[in-house]
Amino acid sequence: MTAPAKIVFLGASSMSFGLSMLRDLFASDALRGCTLTLVGRNPQTLAKTTELAKLLNQKTGAGLIIEQTTDRRAALDGAHFVVNATAIDRNRLWKQDFEIPKKYGIRHTLGENGGPGGLFFTLRTLPLIFDFVRDIEELCPNALFLNFSNPESRIVMALGRYSKIRCIGLCHGIFMGRDAVAHIMGLPHDQVDVWGAGLNHFQCLMQIRDRASGEDLYPRLRAAERDFDPNYAPFTRRLFRAFGHWLTCSDDHLGEYFAYGWEAGERGYDFAGDERWRGEFATLVDGVLAGSTAMPSWFTEPSGERGGAVIAGVLHNQKRFLEAGVVYNRGTIPNLPADLAVEVPVVADAAGIHPVSLGPLPDPVAKLMAMQAGVQQLAVEAAVHGSKELALQALLIDPVVNSAVAAERLLDELWEINQPYIRRCVP
Repeated sequence: MTAPAKIVFLGASSMSFGLSMLRDLFASDALRGCTLTLVGRNPQTLAKTTELAKLLNQKTGAGLIIEQTTDRRAALDGAHFVVNATAIDRNRLWKQDFEIPKKYGIRHTLGENGGPGGLFFTLRTLPLIFDFVRDIEELCPNALFLNFSNPESRIVMALGRYSKIRCIGLCHGIFMGRDAVAHIMGLPHDQVDVWGAGLNHFQCLMQIRDRASGEDLYPRLRAAERDFDPNYAPFTRRLFRAFGHWLTCSDDHLGEYFAYGWEAGERGYDFAGDERWRGEFATLVDGVLAGSTAMPSWFTEPSGERGGAVIAGVLHNQKRFLEAGVVYNRGTIPNLPADLAVEVPVVADAAGIHPVSLGPLPDPVAKLMAMQAGVQQLAVEAAVHGSKELALQALLIDPVVNSAVAAERLLDELWEINQPYIRRCVP
């Protein structure tokens, strides 16, 4: 493929995530001449994102052509790349996903990618994703779908099972893991090189090395961790001591997958802090657009999400290496089920996305992750078939759920709340 290409950004009304994607796209001139079509449901916030995109395009000299529309199908017609960052009433429903299970005695952490919250994120999100898929299959069947929406693993698994479109999920969790181990060792993060494999928000760092010398840093990490501040990442460090490998990407994300994950903290997501930050960020953007506030330097720096790198690699056949991408397994991690979405290093070029196999995971770590395989598989089946019966089964095999009575009660309550979004979405 040669430029110019058409890049469609679904969910561009989300100003906070929208800026991250824009920063990556405008970080170099590799996409010069491409058309970026911003798609959102809220005309007011979409217009603001578009205005910001045009300003960044001008400031960086990236040379993209910027468009906006609320008509998804018109945008997708002839697209080469489709970026998805959509969420349905994100904070309100996510808060319910956390609070209602807690009311019935389910002790968990974020309630986003694991436990009952992960199930209901899946139930309401996949029907929307398959609306996109049907349009892509009709209007731009060769496009690459880049997904940033949660739950990453379940979305990519569903697409691997029930669609033929090309896709990859992207997340910065691998860098969070790298930064954590670098912090413990007292090293600059860019001096540390990591190789990770596993599930989204649940990768095992197979190798930790000095970027320049290639020295194995695991011995240094083990020595430094013993006497490090005990309040720093205590849950991850407990697993590190038990299993011998560092698991990403944070106590709260990792804790979602375990019956004892609540030991990482039961407070849930900081919704009040999120709303406060969004308000402050909106004020900042308004000031930048009005010219009354200087544009922060980080507005024009890469965000680390790597979406732009994938697009450039495919567009120019540059064989771009990415430290992590979420892909359908198909044997990439041989001791996890083939029918599972995994997060591994990948290479992107004109031929597509090529997962890099690091071989089998350490056996105990693979068994730890395999506990999630059936949970995620059943959750996907429940969502694509709109089945409350399968949803109950997914809850009853989830290690986070400690009561069948609680499972039935929270299912009834959350199903009613999410009913407007749940529907069968495959034949």
